[in-house]
Amino acid sequence: MRILLVEDNEDLGEAIEKRLRSAGHSVEWVRDGADVVSAAEGDNFDAVALDLMLPNRDGIGLIAELRRRKFNAPILVITARSEIDDKVSLLDLGADDYLVKPFDLRELEARLRALIRRTGGQTTSTLGVGNLELDLAGLNAAVAGKSLELGRREFRLLEILVTSAGKVVPKERLMNQLFNFDEAVSVNALELHISRLRKKLEAASIEIGTVRGVGYVLRTPNG
Repeated sequence: MRILLVEDNEDLGEAIEKRLRSAGHSVEWVRDGADVVSAAEGDNFDAVALDLMLPNRDGIGLIAELRRRKFNAPILVITARSEIDDKVSLLDLGADDYLVKPFDLRELEARLRALIRRTGGQTTSTLGVGNLELDLAGLNAAVAGKSLELGRREFRLLEILVTSAGKVVPKERLMNQLFNFDEAVSVNALELHISRLRKKLEAASIEIGTVRGVGYVLRTPNG
């Protein structure tokens, strides 16, 4: 998924970015509160991890402004504050969840996954289409009960397609969610991942179709 990380602490931000990227997420890291609104409106993000204490803008004010501007992606607040009044205020203003420092990076990633599932209407971490099953929490995929060996980007690509099963997913969206801005990649890299994924799904009762000039769609052959 594509995640906006807002954190001015270099060490913590670097650790979070590394963790999320290693899990196959695309991350844009913003360090200054003054840059948050323009960054949020400049791309389609699946979730935001937002530290409250930022230079030039207060995190609470940013949440309120983002919601006023109809920014709908879930917001996970990272805060050192433990007063219950602050937490209630955050949720009332439009935050979806909070995480108090210090925290385990695994919990941060799990909270973000849960928020993305919730906003997408999913109630569990398991997705299924035909005889394919994805375990989003465990990053596992299986066809008819047999595990698939997938790279992290192959898994994330399959997750995006399964989540939008039956709908065409534009190449631009896939590129944005799979790759980071600082990576020198072309659409050929996406096509290579699609090709590899198709080979690994040969035994599945689904197929990845190409909509020429637009993108890809995951469907069942008889659907």
